[in-house]
Amino acid sequence: MDENWIDHHRNDGERVGWIRMSGDGLVAVDILGRPITEQVDWLQAEEALDGRGLSFLADPWLLRLPAGEEVRVRIVEVSPDRIRVAEDAMGAASVVGSRPREYTLPFPAPDALRPVREHGG
Repeated sequence: MDENWIDHHRNDGERVGWIRMSGDGLVAVDILGRPITEQVDWLQAEEALDGRGLSFLADPWLLRLPAGEEVRVRIVEVSPDRIRVAEDAMGAASVVGSRPREYTLPFPAPDALRPVREHGG
């Protein structure tokens, strides 16, 4: 995260992303550190972040491991320092007392982390 990124919060104060300068415009960046717009104006960047929100974090994701295998995961922590995900075989990541394997990823999220819905599963 660049120190020039400007926090954007929803009405309850929860951060939903950042707005950063890009050329003559601005780019909305989601909570995973990924750009979600091309160059836009301030209002469009805010609207994009407000529309995206945080609910997408609860969706299942796929993580491509270094050996090429893909595992289904859930996001368990997001910060500008790191992203933690837990394996989610058959919903195990949300079962109280379960100890799924966890992975710590850099911020912004690497391309190896992708929403399941992008892969049709």
